Amino acid sequence: MVQHSSTFKAFRIEEVDGHFQGSIKEMELGTLNNNEVLVKVHYSSLNYKDALSASGNKGVTRNYPHTPGIDAVGTIEKSNSDLFTIGEKVIVTSYDLGMNTDGGFAEYIQVPAEWAVKLPEKMTMKEAMIYGTAGLTAGMSVLRLTELIAPNRGKIAVSGATGGVGALSVSILSKLGYSVVAITGKETERDYLISLGAEEVLLRSEIENFNKKPLLKPLFAGAIDTVGGVILENIIKSTNSIGVVTCCGNVASPKIDLTVFPFILRGVTLIGIDSQNYPMEYRKIVWNKLAQEWKPKQLEDTCNEIKLEDVMQKIELMLKGKLKRRTVLNLNE
Repeated sequence: MVQHSSTFKAFRIEEVDGHFQGSIKEMELGTLNNNEVLVKVHYSSLNYKDALSASGNKGVTRNYPHTPGIDAVGTIEKSNSDLFTIGEKVIVTSYDLGMNTDGGFAEYIQVPAEWAVKLPEKMTMKEAMIYGTAGLTAGMSVLRLTELIAPNRGKIAVSGATGGVGALSVSILSKLGYSVVAITGKETERDYLISLGAEEVLLRSEIENFNKKPLLKPLFAGAIDTVGGVILENIIKSTNSIGVVTCCGNVASPKIDLTVFPFILRGVTLIGIDSQNYPMEYRKIVWNKLAQEWKPKQLEDTCNEIKLEDVMQKIELMLKGKLKRRTVLNLNE
């Protein structure tokens, strides 16, 4: 029988005299509780929530020392659950992973078995982390939108289109035959958005300066909003009759100032997307679609791969808004 080491490496954030600093530590494996699994992590990915956790944001992580990493993929090393057996490949994203439960920036994670989903056969571990929580959120948004709006109904707006959720939403919708209008504040990224499949690019300043009337000229059959605030307001006011808007972010603002007119005069539907606690039955559907008919071309070209030693430098770049493309952490060495 193979003897496994009782220790493993993890990127730990510690609070020292009110300052937060990260370093690689040697950790001891804990005792596995009922219905828990021990996962040997092969890949993780860097998300903005991880950067917040690493910088001591108590709204994300209450107690330190802590291991960030809201995404992880790997193999079951030990299982105290009937859901998984040793050697199975699984994805773990969202729930409390990397927030107040030690996350994927480590060689092992110990989590409730209910948090894990089997890796689809036609998806590699690296692809799973290129998607990560951003891909899952994009997939959930696309799933809900496509249940109600067919491609021939009209244009679909995607806000925050250069972000992780937005870019994947543009790519998937385009692949499914939808006419996509990408909304961005970055005029320099126009060619990039067109290459993802957007047919039009609308600058954020244009949609922010729409008329203040309670209803606006119908422009979109539906939308995937990732930013909230005035942009979401104006998307809803500009949506056609029986249109559908999904909402998953609040980087612009958590507040919207609307009348009920878009909902009762045009029958617009607003669907909230909660990727953190989304039901497992939907997660399985989305991951399998991302593995097959929704998978963008050249998916692996959309990421940079790093090692555990590089994490702090990339977090600092992310917090300054200077990190481009998805960042995947390779722990499989």
